[in-house]
Amino acid sequence: MIPISFAQMGRECVIKKIGGSPEVKKHLENLGFSVGSGATVINRVGENVIVKVKESRVALDSQLANKIMI
Repeated sequence: MIPISFAQMGRECVIKKIGGSPEVKKHLENLGFSVGSGATVINRVGENVIVKVKESRVALDSQLANKIMI
């Protein structure tokens, strides 16, 4: 497993684990990230990533992106 921030751009990945505190997990779940769902890295801006998840695009900073394992 690797963090989603290291995913190849444009390739859909399956989320295998979401780490962090319960509050962080709930926040990511509210954004559409859940174990077993697909996500695609659309772009990288510095250390931040833009991820397509459930037909939405979400910008994540490197700290949050490193908690999503694919």
